[in-house]
Amino acid sequence: MPRLTRELILPVCRTLPLGVLGTAGGAGLLLAALPRITGETGERLSLHLLRAAVLAFAMGLVFLLDDPARHTTATVPVPRPARIALRVALVVPATAAFWTAALLLVPPELRPPVADITLEAGAAFALAVAGAAVAVRFTEVTRPGPRVAAGLLTSAVLAMVFWPGRWALFVPVEDERWAAAHDRWAVVLAGAVLVGALGAVEPLRRGAGGLWPAGGAGVSRSRLLS
Repeated sequence: MPRLTRELILPVCRTLPLGVLGTAGGAGLLLAALPRITGETGERLSLHLLRAAVLAFAMGLVFLLDDPARHTTATVPVPRPARIALRVALVVPATAAFWTAALLLVPPELRPPVADITLEAGAAFALAVAGAAVAVRFTEVTRPGPRVAAGLLTSAVLAMVFWPGRWALFVPVEDERWAAAHDRWAVVLAGAVLVGALGAVEPLRRGAGGLWPAGGAGVSRSRLLS
């Protein structure tokens, strides 16, 4: 299995949505750099722009699992969780580089607490990938990215407008609810990781021998029985 996974690295790299991620990352960095470009000094504005940068990059991550050949690769010996984990691992360095650059573009005196805003970013990125994994798990579409992107953007806007104040997530740094809000962000992150892990599981189909994964093992067993 490790050897097969290593052999998949190059083919998987070729199918990654690098163009979309690059565009999303560029848009996010531009948003983060606006205080430097315009000379604005508002701390709250910098926080809003940094959150917008997070959303922009997350909109690119929802395309991570788009794969026109997904129904062909479903029969390879490497199971779906390993293939999804490989895709995620390959974009982690780019994601870390984007986020580091975004933070550095914000003037130090306007930069929100790094650990807390990084927690928000991690939760948003995990939600994006989890949404893509769930779409792949429960649909047959090869490019779920556009649908997930629309859902993520709509959910973000609705959350900012209608989220109950007592469970606030999007609060300014000086707000007394800042620490409590980031406790909730930690819960969101954990929930997104759990949902993503469950979404990456191979779907089961009922065959002659009972329930089998829809990937390579089930196909191989079916061929042996036929």
